Amino acid sequence: MKFDAVYYEPDSLSYPLGEQLKEQFSDLPWIPVESHNSIEEMRKKENAEFGRMKRNLVIGIRKTHKYTENHKVSDYLVPYTSSGCSAMCLYCYLVCHYNKCAYLRLFVNREQMLERLIKKGRSSPSPLTFEIGSNSDLILENTITGNLLYTIPRFARENAGMLTFPSKFHMVDSLLELPHEGKVIFRMSVNPQPLIARYELGTSNLKKRIAAVNSMCEAGYPCGLLLAPVMLVEGWKGLYTELLEQLRTGLTEKMQRQMFLEIILMTYSFVHRAINNAAFPNTPDLYDSSLMIGRGKGKYCYRPEARAEAELYLRTEIKRILGNVAIRYIS
Repeated sequence: MKFDAVYYEPDSLSYPLGEQLKEQFSDLPWIPVESHNSIEEMRKKENAEFGRMKRNLVIGIRKTHKYTENHKVSDYLVPYTSSGCSAMCLYCYLVCHYNKCAYLRLFVNREQMLERLIKKGRSSPSPLTFEIGSNSDLILENTITGNLLYTIPRFARENAGMLTFPSKFHMVDSLLELPHEGKVIFRMSVNPQPLIARYELGTSNLKKRIAAVNSMCEAGYPCGLLLAPVMLVEGWKGLYTELLEQLRTGLTEKMQRQMFLEIILMTYSFVHRAINNAAFPNTPDLYDSSLMIGRGKGKYCYRPEARAEAELYLRTEIKRILGNVAIRYIS
């Protein structure tokens, strides 16, 4: 990744990771800010600047450590070492907070965050699973910070439950030899390649994602796949059938035997439309008034009848093509 500038909280340089990042990006302009959470210069930028905003890196100290209960593949969503991303998925829910989360923010107090997480896990009377990748893509972040190389071995030594995180990136080689003790669940997000190319800008292609999850599975990590988000664009049935066939031929036997699926239908928003129309005017609009209905302030989801059709189709095709693979949920 190449960045144009670094915005940073001065206190972040008192942490080892802050010092590392200062040396790592010493050739860039470093601009001090009072808070990583409120950069006035960014907030004033026009929607058309979205892509260029992504070329800024923000470094700070995470001060909020609220764990949110979750009942899908984890017990808690845990704010961890980053927020936002340098990729540009045109439906990303973090973009609803446009000027706050559009760019990649790195938090240097990883020791404090991991210690808190381990303490929470060890104090629980029953094993817990913590989702640490809901605010960013940790595989991408790891290429800058090495935070997964720090986190996985230290967590694996403790009797603190399980970690899990998803990714749209293939750069997993540095994780394959780590002593994870089977306590880290890796989940790869997949979509039809034409949709990745059109709407998941800056992410790894489907072929590389399949190879990466195969490697993680072979290295002993429990692994799953997210079909997410399912986009009901023109020709979607053919696209998703082709995807499932590519998974059948591309995934190893070991991966197919032990994997699980999560299926998430796309939600969209007024904010997405405004940004995408200005920043990516040549990209087809993901909003479809014939299929979508309002849900909350400025948000859209697929109508119940469209969701029901999609769920039935996907369940039928998954069964036909992949067999009895476990589907954890469809949302």
